[in-house]
Amino acid sequence: METIKLKTKENDAAPNQPKKSFQSELLSWLRFFLILAVVYFLMINSIGLTRVVGHSMDPTMQDGSIVLLNKIPTHFTKPALGDVVVIHEEAKGYEIIKRIIGLPGDTVKIEKGVVYVNDSPLPELYTQGVSEDMAPLTILQDHMFVLGDNRTLGESMDSRDPSIGQIPITDIKGYVSLSLFPFYRVAKPLEV
Repeated sequence: METIKLKTKENDAAPNQPKKSFQSELLSWLRFFLILAVVYFLMINSIGLTRVVGHSMDPTMQDGSIVLLNKIPTHFTKPALGDVVVIHEEAKGYEIIKRIIGLPGDTVKIEKGVVYVNDSPLPELYTQGVSEDMAPLTILQDHMFVLGDNRTLGESMDSRDPSIGQIPITDIKGYVSLSLFPFYRVAKPLEV
């Protein structure tokens, strides 16, 4: 007489494959969520997006542009002249996008619309408008001097404004590397 074997869940598994226990299944899920959490942590601490509001960075970035922030340099490198950065104004509760013009120990002045850093004129091919004259100012330790690319009076709240002034380097939230909308590369550091 022939024996008929009924199909059951136990018989469906491959003959040499061990059954997963509840503990190994749980560990598998915990490992998955741990990896997901690490990836999420790395993402939010290494890149970001922000939207340009206003005309202070014209013509480099227009109102409504979406830009990609690189947050990694804030942890490992020092800022350079010409870097375009997003600055978090903790006390004022907002963020601004500006170009770094002066670093600790630099002397910045503006004469006849020309910006000078340590008595050398800045090669500014990316600006619009003319800057008002400004007396020489030496940048404090751990601070920076920033300007918007739109130098027209009243268009940019930047370090020329006494309510902003020199900004602590620790206030840098990230470096703008790309505009995603419209798409283009933003800036390279300046050589003075």
